[in-house]
Amino acid sequence: MSTRIVVVGGGTAGARLARRLPVTLLGEEPHAPYNRVLLADVLAGRYAPEVIALPGTREPARLGTRAVRIDRAARTVECADGSRVGYDRLVLATGSNPVLPPLRGLRGAALPAGVHPFRTIDDCLALRAAVRPGVRAVVVGGGLLGVSAARALAEAGADVVLAQQGERLMERQLDVHASALLREHVESLGVEVHTECRVGGLRQRDGAVTAVELADGFVLDARVVVLACGVRPRVALAREAGLDVATGIVVDDELRTSDPLIHAVGDCAEHAGRVYGLAGPALEQADALAEVLARETGAGASDAPASDTAGTTDTAGTPPAYTGTRALTRLTLTGPRPLDLAAFGEVTARPGDDTVQLTDPTRGAYRKVVVRGDRLVGGVLLGDLAAVGALARAWEGDEALPEAPLLHLLTHDGGS
Repeated sequence: MSTRIVVVGGGTAGARLARRLPVTLLGEEPHAPYNRVLLADVLAGRYAPEVIALPGTREPARLGTRAVRIDRAARTVECADGSRVGYDRLVLATGSNPVLPPLRGLRGAALPAGVHPFRTIDDCLALRAAVRPGVRAVVVGGGLLGVSAARALAEAGADVVLAQQGERLMERQLDVHASALLREHVESLGVEVHTECRVGGLRQRDGAVTAVELADGFVLDARVVVLACGVRPRVALAREAGLDVATGIVVDDELRTSDPLIHAVGDCAEHAGRVYGLAGPALEQADALAEVLARETGAGASDAPASDTAGTTDTAGTPPAYTGTRALTRLTLTGPRPLDLAAFGEVTARPGDDTVQLTDPTRGAYRKVVVRGDRLVGGVLLGDLAAVGALARAWEGDEALPEAPLLHLLTHDGGS
């Protein structure tokens, strides 16, 4: 009798696992699994929704099926439609929810008309329906998601304002100089950028948003508001089942929770004290878990794409443990002058670190690396990503750098 593997969640991690193993996939959304990284391109009108669909799963998925309860004693998952799905192994790939900031005018999960999160394909399609040339749109949040949304709205013809509470755009990934260049580029697309401004509330009329109020009293007219304030792991299902939960669902190096028959991967999982919330780590975790489950249950795992595989077997035939991901952030902004950027690790130097940076104002290019001892600990590149392949390999490998001038790190393209 084959082992029943059930995966709850049809996002990046869940779909990858279902592509590699014969599983029952319970997807809450009615849509086939899709690539969330490309949602901004759908919003901008560059791609149709069907273009971003992920490769098919090995077994038909149960779409539009929301899991509401786990019975660990009976080894069943109860769904909102009243059905129960039995499992021998359960994988939680429940993803994350958008953070809704504590603003005046927001009450619970019900949002006023015109106010949108930006997390799912339905969010994206609702925004597309609301946006027309000249409509006033305010994006709250200047991180990776907010910048992507602002770019897409501007490309769709909206009159966009980007409000960031922090000192600069994408401050978690970029240093001061790189962030300034990014702001310059975003503003060249017609986006009005406000930093160091805190949004205090929303004004409404007849249940629809009319303006965004800043904490200093300034008012931004708006017919569309996008909340891009980050995400929070979806852990309610795991917590109610009695699993160990911190920020995310706590897992070990085999992506196993406090129940040895239940695993967690992707945005909902917390490994070694870290929740990633990025596509790359989600794929690596799914690949590693596919190998673990194939070994322990006898389920046949298909090969993962060679381009981003973490769960390959070693020469002894034993799957390596998942030890974490060194995640590189990449973003492409279109426009009159398209801008590519990549960032990884620590981009702000500590005392004693060595740094090298190259700036080419005529091309809008900037490259910087931070070296600590004989290790590359971080870097950021804007406009010219020729060296990103070699830099990413040196950083991900965490190996001693060759005895060569640091400038070599920024000028060698490594075959990229």
